Amino acid sequence: MRLHTKLALFTTISTLTVLIIFVVLLPQIMQRVAFANTNHTLLQQKQKVLQQISATGIDYYLEGDASYGSYSMLKDEYISLEQADTTTLTDTLITEQRLVDRDTINYRILMHSFRLDGQNYLLEIGKKTASISAEAGALQQTALYILLPLALVILLIQIVYNRYLLKPLGYIIRTRLLKANFPFNQQAERLKSTTADFLYLDKSISQLMQQIKDAFEKEREFSSNASHELMTPISILQSKIENLMEDEGLTDEQYKKLEATMLIIRRLKKIVNALLLISRVDNNQFADKDILTIREIVDQVVEELQHRIAQKEIVLDIQLAPVSLKNINRDLLFQLFYNIINNAIKFNKTGGRISITDRQPSGSGYMVFIEDSGIGIDEQQLKEIFYRFKKGTTRAEGYGLGLAIVDAIARHEGLLLDVQSQKHKGTRFTVTFGEKHL
Repeated sequence: MRLHTKLALFTTISTLTVLIIFVVLLPQIMQRVAFANTNHTLLQQKQKVLQQISATGIDYYLEGDASYGSYSMLKDEYISLEQADTTTLTDTLITEQRLVDRDTINYRILMHSFRLDGQNYLLEIGKKTASISAEAGALQQTALYILLPLALVILLIQIVYNRYLLKPLGYIIRTRLLKANFPFNQQAERLKSTTADFLYLDKSISQLMQQIKDAFEKEREFSSNASHELMTPISILQSKIENLMEDEGLTDEQYKKLEATMLIIRRLKKIVNALLLISRVDNNQFADKDILTIREIVDQVVEELQHRIAQKEIVLDIQLAPVSLKNINRDLLFQLFYNIINNAIKFNKTGGRISITDRQPSGSGYMVFIEDSGIGIDEQQLKEIFYRFKKGTTRAEGYGLGLAIVDAIARHEGLLLDVQSQKHKGTRFTVTFGEKHL
């Protein structure tokens, strides 16, 4: 899962979690708010009553009676004033039942006692608790109407901001990792960002890529120079040994020793030539201008290896469509298939089978399969078969430089290589040509 997807998922889950907790607690919160607001309203009403009494006197309410009582039409609120025996200095807020016009109703009540003209009075102002709950419900509903769209807006803002914040990371992944082809001949533009962490990451990856490129260039230069320098003394040595072998005075034993030496020199020359080929491929010394079909290349390879195929009594099955390929080098493609088919023969069983087929899926390029019934490759060694001079424990003769040449040519031509193998059952190489070749 990508990072911005994880962040979006985390943002969504965290927002929804907070929202659910708030919705669960909202009734209690609104109830507390409603009661607190009611208490404040009752205190304000008490002050108004006291101010009225102070201005007009107690008879404004009592009108000569010992008590006074009044309530609203729906009995939501009431006020009572009566003479009392004692006086308290503090206000009392309680929730109790009161009998109003033969109805027993729960009220939130403010009780206040005061002394005026030598007489104690008790003032009660009440509000129906059902009305308070209704107000709490209305507040809760209003809060939800506001909260849900607000939470959605916050969620969208966070997701958009996370994508904007991680945009430099996406640029680094695309340009430095996904679209960067070894040996990194073309470096992407430097990252433009105000985030120091991303700038540091981009700079570090660029420096690492440059170090890898420099190391590769040095290794490639060494291989090229060493191969060129080795060819001259090897050729001279080969010429001298050939001259010695023409001497009629040699004994049979001496001739056999010279012949063994010549075999070693030829093998060394073959290795040097392979290194030179890899060096030339890595240095882009081959032009990709040929137009050809895989069938004609495979036929040329089979013709050259026919004696080995016949020697091992291998059954060869070739089924290739006449697909024309362009923007490719004929000689390099010959070397690629030569080495793969040669390995399929070398590590096959006597009387074994080699099949060369193709397939052209829609939108997936053109695929060629070379499958043998040989001894196979250990699973642990599949990742190492393209390394130079890598020896295998399954294939006793080792991989040498043949598959290293195949890998270098594939990289040069922009081909995809895939190898699947099972021990004692065989190996299948898949070579995929991209859109530029079709």
